[in-house]
Amino acid sequence: MAFANKLTREVVLKIAYHGPGLGGKTTNLRVIADTLPAERHGEILTLDTATERTMFFDFLPVMLGSAAGWSTRLHLYTVPGQVYYGASRKLILKGLDVLVFVVDSQEARLTDNEQSQLLIANDLREIGLDPAEIPLVVQFNKRDLKDRMPIEILQKRFNPHEAPSHEAIARHGIGVMDTLRTAAGLAVRRLAEGSGAGATP
Repeated sequence: MAFANKLTREVVLKIAYHGPGLGGKTTNLRVIADTLPAERHGEILTLDTATERTMFFDFLPVMLGSAAGWSTRLHLYTVPGQVYYGASRKLILKGLDVLVFVVDSQEARLTDNEQSQLLIANDLREIGLDPAEIPLVVQFNKRDLKDRMPIEILQKRFNPHEAPSHEAIARHGIGVMDTLRTAAGLAVRRLAEGSGAGATP
């Protein structure tokens, strides 16, 4: 749910990237921060473990633009993919506007993708959200690797309802900004259609 601050005349939209560990979620946020002009984003906050997997979350604030005297800001988060970070995932998912599923295209990661998909659906239900009502963007990452699965198989397996999707090579910046633009568009459209915004006085 978008949040509107009447004092600052700012609307904040929340987009969360989820998927298996080491699938490319953090890379997406880093590429966004490197691509956008400095005045369009804040500092990226990342907490890593020794193995470089995200322990709790990554966070990146992005300024989308202004209209009718109101500014719109995106809060981009990554959701930890490991089972034992359930509490962190649920906290991040509260107030969600759009979910981005970063699928690792490698055949060896099929089970990890499936586990992530199941985890996120269960977490959403546990915090009172219907997964079917959350706008979704699917990013098929690592399309440059030799052991990548055919896109048709991945679409059928992980995007059966044909949500907007993009192929990506996140480490080279390919498909990252396309994914963000699609997710931001869905978030703004959801707000415009009156899904409701929590307002602060």
